[in-house]
Amino acid sequence: MYKIQERVLHFKQPAGTSRGTYTTRRSWFITLTDENGRQGIGECAPLPNLSCDDIPNYAEKLSTFCESFVSENPIGNLLPPSSLLLPRTILTPHSTLHTPQDYPSMLFGLETALLNLQVGSTMLFDTPFGRGEEGIPINGLVWMGTFEEMRERIEQKLAQGFHCVKLKIGAIDFNQELELLKKIRSRYSRREIELRVDANGAFSPDDALQKLEQLSLYDIHSIEQPIRQGQWGDMAFLCRESPIPIALDEELIGVNDSYTKGQLLDIIKPAYIILKPSLHGGMAGTKEWIDLANDRHIGSWITSALESNVGLNAIAHLTAYLYGPHIQRPQGLGTGQLFTDNIPMPLEIIGDQLWYKQE
Repeated sequence: MYKIQERVLHFKQPAGTSRGTYTTRRSWFITLTDENGRQGIGECAPLPNLSCDDIPNYAEKLSTFCESFVSENPIGNLLPPSSLLLPRTILTPHSTLHTPQDYPSMLFGLETALLNLQVGSTMLFDTPFGRGEEGIPINGLVWMGTFEEMRERIEQKLAQGFHCVKLKIGAIDFNQELELLKKIRSRYSRREIELRVDANGAFSPDDALQKLEQLSLYDIHSIEQPIRQGQWGDMAFLCRESPIPIALDEELIGVNDSYTKGQLLDIIKPAYIILKPSLHGGMAGTKEWIDLANDRHIGSWITSALESNVGLNAIAHLTAYLYGPHIQRPQGLGTGQLFTDNIPMPLEIIGDQLWYKQE
């Protein structure tokens, strides 16, 4: 049996990107119940105007998705959690949905609910992180705003003890953004603070390389998605010529079959890929991306996509499971404090690490 509940979360402060500003966040929560009354919950949270499954009739499609799965898969006889392999076709031949990988936020919510039901705990995988023995290093996220707002937010993150700071850029004057980076570097070396920037596709192919060269003066670790997705030739050129390592994010959205994933990585040759399970194929799709990247010596890390703590908790445990103990590279899992009305979960940020406090 399943139940779907819609919920709107409210940001403590507007979350600005080059694509627009978020003030609220809509999620759908799947609750699965087995014959013994045990329950598991998962979050489906497509990002407006970004997710490949951001569709007008989302709730209707999600209900069809769940109905088809539950009718064909007795909830008492599911795959073991460690498999990370839901059936590639979980819907009937007559259904309007045939490839769940094309609906990654729905798939991620269902995967999470299944794992939660099976293990009977929010500790979805048995790892040192899940046992509360070690934290996951995370970056401090600085949203777009005015020059003064971003300067103040940077100071707050540094004061909180973050050693990796990620700045959203592309909304204010580029020279002002360079000035912010200059101020940070005048106080902190690259050994003290790792700087990442995320352009969310704000640059044009014509001026991107010039801007990358200007950014490189400030010892930038990497830049996410300097130009909009879908321009493989231009992005391949930038990855080849850029003085800053380039990480792909939006570029991966909607690329759901293994062959095309490999083709994208072989043509563009990025330094890194950044994975959001709600956008990039759920848990199983995320693992496939990481395996393909590892085969090509491409680095990766995982981030949340503005989910509530339900989704964030699942992503954190997945990260610990996929990357193993003693994670060194900071992940993008610091979004649990964004909302005024978040859902309680045993997650806590201590310094620059995310910890899970066992239930």
